[in-house]
Amino acid sequence: MASVKTVVTTPFSGQKPGTSGLRKKVAVFSQPHYLENFVQAVFDSIGGETGGEVAGKTLVVGGDGRYYNRTAIQAIIKMAAGNGFAKVMVGRGGILSTPAASCVIRKYKTFGGIILSASHNPGGPTEDFGIKYNIPAGGPAPEAVTEAIHARSQVIGSYKIVEAPDLDLDKLGEQRLGDMVVQVFDPVADYAALMESLFDFPAIRAAFKGGFRMKFDAMHAVTGPYAVEILENRLGAPKGTVMNGVPLEDFGGGHPDPNLVHAHDLVEALTGDGAPDFGAASDGDGDRNMVLGRDFYVTPSDSLAVLAANATLCPGYAQGLKGIARSMPTSAAPDRVAAKLGIPAWETPTGWKFFGTLLDAGKATLCGEESFGTGSDHVREKDGLWAVLMWLNVLARRKESVADIVTAHWKEYGRNVYSRHDYEGIDAKAADGLMEHLRGLALKGKRLGAYAVAFNDDFAYTDPVDGSVSTKQGIRVVFEDGSRVVFRLSGTGTEGATLRVYIERYEPDSAKHHLDPQTALADLIKIARDLAEIEARTGRTEPTVIT
Repeated sequence: MASVKTVVTTPFSGQKPGTSGLRKKVAVFSQPHYLENFVQAVFDSIGGETGGEVAGKTLVVGGDGRYYNRTAIQAIIKMAAGNGFAKVMVGRGGILSTPAASCVIRKYKTFGGIILSASHNPGGPTEDFGIKYNIPAGGPAPEAVTEAIHARSQVIGSYKIVEAPDLDLDKLGEQRLGDMVVQVFDPVADYAALMESLFDFPAIRAAFKGGFRMKFDAMHAVTGPYAVEILENRLGAPKGTVMNGVPLEDFGGGHPDPNLVHAHDLVEALTGDGAPDFGAASDGDGDRNMVLGRDFYVTPSDSLAVLAANATLCPGYAQGLKGIARSMPTSAAPDRVAAKLGIPAWETPTGWKFFGTLLDAGKATLCGEESFGTGSDHVREKDGLWAVLMWLNVLARRKESVADIVTAHWKEYGRNVYSRHDYEGIDAKAADGLMEHLRGLALKGKRLGAYAVAFNDDFAYTDPVDGSVSTKQGIRVVFEDGSRVVFRLSGTGTEGATLRVYIERYEPDSAKHHLDPQTALADLIKIARDLAEIEARTGRTEPTVIT
């Protein structure tokens, strides 16, 4: 019988989960006791005062297949056994996309799950790793839980682990570890069944049979097996529709972030007369998406708005939407759809966990973030492949091109011209100074170029369901015509700081909808750079990435 060992340890500083868990370099996670300390802090925080509430419970474990994924899973399984869990469900090969993990947690009513991913960050021995706990509702742990985890990590003195050989993660079925059952399951099956219940698979299948063509770039990340099974096997897309479909520990040396820069192979494939009708990409752990038509890029903000406007074409949403939620930096395009539909439009801080209470309370059905995340109440995570399938459903039913659908949407609702400028890896102290500078500005009533400032603030949010308050969620400068610039420091990186600048202007004139966003927003972009003193404070003359 496997024996439980109590290992004496000391705390590590900096084990504070960000918007999507704890993310550090592999070299940090692979230090003796580092991962184990954090996992024990999770188990202690969700186990009640005595830790006993995990006894007899089931835990879901899986990740995006990046380097250190398998090593971490073996340790977590042995620690789960040491802490009294009755069962661990782990995706075969340690593979489990973040939305699929949420699906499995909800379907089997488990005591939450541990997801191993650094999302869209690079992977490999010298790159990034991440870990987060998702609650029994299937979504990321709310701030009260992550704060408790952090507090526990700073005083932890020991952890419990079973001493045993590694388990076979590639063999489907049940194994035992002491008194605990370890079930290795097909990571795709439950998720694929859920997708088939939401979307008109016969209509999509007919479109492919009729010659509709697409390319899906899995970026050598977790969604490869999901996309092959659903798009090629179940929907009949031609073999080879899925590009870079085999998950690799280093994502093939690429950066698994589905944007115009990092998914350049897909962008090239969708360019020109002979290009496919539709293109899409997903990220490291499968929760983000990018959508393209032939020679046409769909911003995430527009994607959410178009899907909301066409949701009733999909069987799972045929009864209509309860509301639409978006993060504050996301453009107001979805709000215009909500207004026409007569449903609420919610504005939350960045971080998918803020949508959870709205979804659980039935106040929203679709939700999205400008950072390539879209989802609905089917799970409690953003879901890249779900968004792709919803687009396929809309395209199959409307029988129009992506460009025609989006431009018709702009003609009906007006266009929220929008762009995000990222300044990556800047000095953290300089970034903090820049934000403090912006917080100190009093701009109401002043003119910046051709724009009159309606107000500026540091966005704060009171959750309408649980009353929790979140402050310092991004600096907003909103102009009287509805245009705005927003400044945020991202919480998803592992080195330095990433400054994100969001620029938006509403354009009702359809004659101007064709303009390139960087051209249409040029004056606001200059205002944003001057206002924040970006070059003087960071040394950067241009953004790292523009989307």
